[in-house]
Amino acid sequence: MPGRARVYISVVVLFGALIFSRGIYPWQSGNLVRFALYLVITVIGSGFKVSLPGIKGTMSFYFLLVIMGVVQLALPETLLIVAAAVVFQSYWHARNRPSAAQVAFNLASNFAAAYFAYSTFHYSGWDVLAVGAPVRLAAAAVVFFFANTTPVAFVIALTESKNLRTVWVDSYLWSFPYYLVGASVAGFFSWLSIRIGWEAALLLVPVVAILYRGYRLYVGQLESDKQHAQEVASLHLRTIEALALAIEAKDHVTHDHVQRVRTYAIEVGKELGLTQPDLEALEAASLLHDIGKLAVPEHIISKPGKLTPEEFEKMKIHPVVGAEILERVKFPYPVAPIVRSHHEKWDGTGYPAGLKGEEIPVGARILSAVDFLDALASDRQYRRAYPLDKAMAMLVEQSGISFDPRVVEVLQRRYVELEALARNTQMPELVTLSTELNIERGAAPDAGFEQEAALAPPGQTGADSASTPQTFLCSIAAARQEVQTLFEMALDLGNSLSLPETLSVLAMRLKQLVHFDTFCIYLLRNDRLIPEYVTGEDHALFCSLEIPLGQGLSGWVAENCKPIVNGNPTVEPGYMNDPSKFSKLSSALAVPLEDCSGVVGVLSLYAIQSNAFSRDQLRIVQAITSKLAVVLQNALMYRQANASAAFDFLTGLPSTRSLFVYLDGELSRCQRTLEPLCVVVCDLDGLKEVNDRLGHFARNRVLRLVASTLKNCCREYDYVARMGGDEFVIVLPGLTADALGIRLRDFQRAVECAGLEACGESIVGVTIGHAQFGEDGRTVEDLLSVADRRVFHNKRSHKPGPFVHPQADAGTSLVC
Repeated sequence: MPGRARVYISVVVLFGALIFSRGIYPWQSGNLVRFALYLVITVIGSGFKVSLPGIKGTMSFYFLLVIMGVVQLALPETLLIVAAAVVFQSYWHARNRPSAAQVAFNLASNFAAAYFAYSTFHYSGWDVLAVGAPVRLAAAAVVFFFANTTPVAFVIALTESKNLRTVWVDSYLWSFPYYLVGASVAGFFSWLSIRIGWEAALLLVPVVAILYRGYRLYVGQLESDKQHAQEVASLHLRTIEALALAIEAKDHVTHDHVQRVRTYAIEVGKELGLTQPDLEALEAASLLHDIGKLAVPEHIISKPGKLTPEEFEKMKIHPVVGAEILERVKFPYPVAPIVRSHHEKWDGTGYPAGLKGEEIPVGARILSAVDFLDALASDRQYRRAYPLDKAMAMLVEQSGISFDPRVVEVLQRRYVELEALARNTQMPELVTLSTELNIERGAAPDAGFEQEAALAPPGQTGADSASTPQTFLCSIAAARQEVQTLFEMALDLGNSLSLPETLSVLAMRLKQLVHFDTFCIYLLRNDRLIPEYVTGEDHALFCSLEIPLGQGLSGWVAENCKPIVNGNPTVEPGYMNDPSKFSKLSSALAVPLEDCSGVVGVLSLYAIQSNAFSRDQLRIVQAITSKLAVVLQNALMYRQANASAAFDFLTGLPSTRSLFVYLDGELSRCQRTLEPLCVVVCDLDGLKEVNDRLGHFARNRVLRLVASTLKNCCREYDYVARMGGDEFVIVLPGLTADALGIRLRDFQRAVECAGLEACGESIVGVTIGHAQFGEDGRTVEDLLSVADRRVFHNKRSHKPGPFVHPQADAGTSLVC
């Protein structure tokens, strides 16, 4: 029993004991025989018990005798009647004998209720207000009802962790009319006792029997209604589960995942004190939170890797669509708001509305954390499951960022217990639908078959062609679909130069014509086939392959320029080397991708079914390979052109565009960290003389050697780029002004040594200018402009830089 309940019971027992001791002494009795008769009738009435709905408890009809005692007996007599009734009700035909503490609590609470009712009826203020006995009696019955039921409801709420208002309304409020009826009966018998004597109380026995019968019928109807409501709710929940299974078929998650999320979420909701309607809403939302994925293309949902920004934008609509679908169901509890917000984050960076903190419905906060935990601990198309402890640690890292800290605290404290509960929860048995069943009965539909006699060849009768139309029409339909799909595929292949996007569309279109479980595009690089795009079964295994030319299934196809139909996927080099790896794939179709220069790659399709591919499917695949090879080459050239634009062709150093991008990022970092940064511009001197005297090739050799030498002089995190014909830029992060002079001398010596090595004589020199972040500017343009001005100033001053040239020092020689 919780400590709060023990304290409360102790206080009530003490209070009841004080009331009993005060009321019983001194003893008063107007008529002991009458008191004895009332006591006997009270004991009989206490034996007529009914079970209370919703809780473990009973109620008897002794309250009728208590109210009569309030009217006709003294307070000590009334309290003794209460004591006898409670003790007899507790032990007479009791299914579970109550403990001493329970009996003491019941006695104390009933003493208090009887005392308050007696005080209400005999209140002296009624005489001042000229209030009659009927009003006094009704007031006493109302006081007795509240004083009798509220303490019991409160202790039930404490011991069983239920809501006080819910317990009181569900278990006691329905009996309030009977208390009023009892007050009326007590008033009538009190009047009758005055008329014919106190012996009229004997007539109470049949009245109690009649009231007991009415109670039993009423409570039985309540229980029947409650059971019917539970059956309807169960049917409702099973309907929701059936809909959830349809969603899982789209989402490719396991049935256990949804049931486990429901178990976790409900237990966390109970821990956080959610009301019953909120718990029911959370349960329904746990099953249906991904219903909006019906509006998301399947190739995005089942993608075995990270989503692109465009795919993520499409994925983000599913909470909104799901909420709109569920709003039409009109649940009696708030399901749609939970579904709409289950991807919101605690710090406001979630979607779709960017809600923050307590703005997010508590059910959505619980669901998002639980879904995150179970998703990490479950296998997905793009990764294996994490151990539960590691998944919990990853959830804790996001506490206060993505998830409500209160929810994370409950999960962290109870996740081992909740995992055991989820494993022990019996999952509904899944039944495979009979989609492959062959029905033998039924010769023809009632309306008959479609007539195709006009399509029969000349001279052939309708009877002879009875079996022809079905195959004939199927062939026409298949050919039309093939032409349409190939046409759409040809259009799609030419729409984009992005290789991943192009191959994703190709895989989706091709699957409409050729069934496969894994789609792979290998590109030939340095006599090895490298996976460029993989989707489907064993995605991670195929992505890790590097197939030497001539080895394995795909390597043989690339070397011999011939296709293979229904080959063995497990012969691919590296695919089954690890004993821990296994594969369900049994057959493969591989086709070389050729253009005018030869083989550029291999298209390989793998299937779980044995001998899954036919020669007709090979024909379909070969119909697209020639165009696909050209598309691949164009996409690769586009990728290479993008990469080339970032580097200088002659020196291999980053180009001006790359320099500006890098500098912009470095300046942003320096603004945050306040670290120093220096930009150095090196302008080569004497290149025109080298070009005039020694030619262009010597000039190019000087530039390459200078670039290589400057790079060797720099630290690994320094940045060297070629900005123009004879200008180089060096970015020196973290370099202070005090250390700058030494570095500039090193750069000057390096350039002069490179010129001496390339030309055989000292022709090439360098003029250097620099700019310090903060002192000379805070933007890329400002720093380069200051450094350029200093280069120009040093040239006009005939100085090689802002320091003394080494050759000008007495007794110093240049060593290269």
